[in-house]
Amino acid sequence: MKQQCRMALAVAGAFPTLARRNTRYPRRRLPVASKMKAVVVTGPGVLRLREVEDPPAITAGEVLIRVAATALNRGEVPTEGTYSPPEGSSPYPGLECSGTVLDVGRSVDRWKVGDQVCALLNGGGYAEKVVVPAMQVLPIPQGVSLREAASFPEVACTVWSTVFMTSRLSAGETFLIHGGSSGIGTFAIQIAKYHGIRVLATAGSVEKLSTCKHLGADICINYKNEDFVARVREETGGKGADVILDYIGGPYLQRNLDSLNIDGRLFIIGCMGGITSEVNLSSLLARRLTVQAARLRHRSPESKAAIVREVEQHVWPAIAAGKVKPAIYASLPFSQADGEWCKYWKDTAN
Repeated sequence: MKQQCRMALAVAGAFPTLARRNTRYPRRRLPVASKMKAVVVTGPGVLRLREVEDPPAITAGEVLIRVAATALNRGEVPTEGTYSPPEGSSPYPGLECSGTVLDVGRSVDRWKVGDQVCALLNGGGYAEKVVVPAMQVLPIPQGVSLREAASFPEVACTVWSTVFMTSRLSAGETFLIHGGSSGIGTFAIQIAKYHGIRVLATAGSVEKLSTCKHLGADICINYKNEDFVARVREETGGKGADVILDYIGGPYLQRNLDSLNIDGRLFIIGCMGGITSEVNLSSLLARRLTVQAARLRHRSPESKAAIVREVEQHVWPAIAAGKVKPAIYASLPFSQADGEWCKYWKDTAN
């Protein structure tokens, strides 16, 4: 990602989505106009502001949100071709948002009209309104603005579900995060330090390394002119990292394995560098290594709900205490979807 940190795309006025259809419950018609504005991907790297149909009326267990802000996520930006959301998801980008509750479905007890919230979405955040399962909605963390809150749900759920829930990273261990100045990286550094973990981060420039250091990384490694495997070994007394979070994929696989401690865990959340790799399996056997991979967007609603509950319990207190801060690179109004948004969308894909 060429720019540092996250980019919050503030929605001045109103903001978009279509939700998955649910035929189990009859739909109520929304007491609003039949059209809304949304950012539509019309071609590779091309975004356009369009008038589209309103979301379907909510059903039981759903919440309708008027979007105040959303955020740009690398995971939803195609490196080639056009935008292709998973089946059943909104046709519009936007994996997280903040805003105000406009309506709630039956069986939704926690949220009410007028509540200010943020949410992990199945897509559709680049619009004036979005329908989301109530179990994927979170309160705005104490001391955080609506704009800032939009930058948290996706990264918080990604990092917590992989590094902590699955890889079981715990206090006193050593954690290596690649791309420390990215959205995932800036969050991972802060939440790991909050939980008493030693953090090593890689980045590709002096400026990005400075960002990692400022956020609390103990060791910062320039992957362009240093061998991160050798550096990790050096900084850990020859042992290696206990957990590694990686989105490079193929080219880094063997090197990541070589950087792990005995009983180390590697979690892969992306394949920006390639999808294939040749691996020496003896490196896994001799040191009892674990390799896992997942994408948050493809998890089931039940899995996402469980992750959101843990994030509120273990991450939101850190944000409220000021120990994890939003790392926002730029904020753009909805009206610039055809211009500046396109620029950042293209930059993120490269």
